[in-house]
Amino acid sequence: MDSPQRNRRWKRAARLTLLLAALYLMLRWFEHSQVYHPTRGFDVEPAAVGLRAEDAVFQAADGVKLHGWFFPAVPGAASSNLVFLVSHGNGGNISHRLGQAQALLRTGATVLLYDYRGYGRSAGRPSEAGTYLDARAAYAWLRQKGFAATNIISFGESLGGAVATELAVREAVGGLVLQSTFTSMTDLGSELFPWLPVRWLGTIKYDTLSKLPRVAAPVLVLHSRNDTLIPFHHAERNFAAAREPKRFAELLGDHNDSVWEEPAFGSALQGFAAVVHRTKTESEVRSPKSE
Repeated sequence: MDSPQRNRRWKRAARLTLLLAALYLMLRWFEHSQVYHPTRGFDVEPAAVGLRAEDAVFQAADGVKLHGWFFPAVPGAASSNLVFLVSHGNGGNISHRLGQAQALLRTGATVLLYDYRGYGRSAGRPSEAGTYLDARAAYAWLRQKGFAATNIISFGESLGGAVATELAVREAVGGLVLQSTFTSMTDLGSELFPWLPVRWLGTIKYDTLSKLPRVAAPVLVLHSRNDTLIPFHHAERNFAAAREPKRFAELLGDHNDSVWEEPAFGSALQGFAAVVHRTKTESEVRSPKSE
C-alpha cells in the first residue's frame, strides 16, 4: 500500500495536470474565438440587390459540404473569361459581401463567393487547415465549371488573403489579390495582444508572408493607411515578399469599411485584370499548350 505522503504527491500531480489541461483548452478556445467570427443567417439574398446568382454546392476533400454564390459575368465583357474566387474575411458570411461582388462584377469578370466551413450555409467548424481545403474545393468547382486555371484569380479579403495565398501556392491561378491582409496571424496577434506570448503559444498561423515568394502568378496588394486593425506595414511587407509582376494600390477607410465602393478599388482591379491577361498571353506564346 502506498504511503500517505506518496498519495498526497500523486493527488497534487493529478490536480496540476487537470489545471494545465484546463488552461490549455481555455487558451485554444480563446485563440479560436479571436480568429473566427462566423454567422449562419443571411442578411440579404443576391436578388434583393439586383444580382443574378447560382447556388454553388460542393464538398471539401474531407467531406464537409460547402455553399457559395456564383455570379456570371456580363455576356460579351472583355474579362468575362476571368473569375474572381473570393475568400472572405473572418466575420459574417457571403451575404455581407454582395457589395464587394458588385464591384468585382463591374470589372467584367465572373465572381464566386463561398463560405468557409461553419459560415453561412456551409457545414462544419472553421479551422486553418479546413479553410485551406474549402478554398481548394471552390477552385475545383470552378475548374469543373470549365474555367481554365490561369483564368482564376484568387482574391482574399483580410484573413481570406492568407487562404487565397495558400491556394495560389497549391494550385495554378491567373493572379492573386490581397485586400487588407496581414503578414501572418502570429505577427498580428503579437501586435494586438503584446502581453501574451502569441508566438510561443499560438497554433493558428495563416502565414501569408512566407508563402508569397512561392506564388508564380501576378500579385495585387490593396490596403489603406487608415486600417486600424491590420496596420499598413503588413501590406508593405507582403508586397516586398511577392514576386514580379506585382502591383500595389492604396485604399481609403478603416478595415471594416466598404472599401470596394471607392473608385481606386475598381480601377486597381481593372488594371490588374489587364496584367493577368498579358501574363497569360506571354506564357502561352512561350509554351503553347491546351487546357
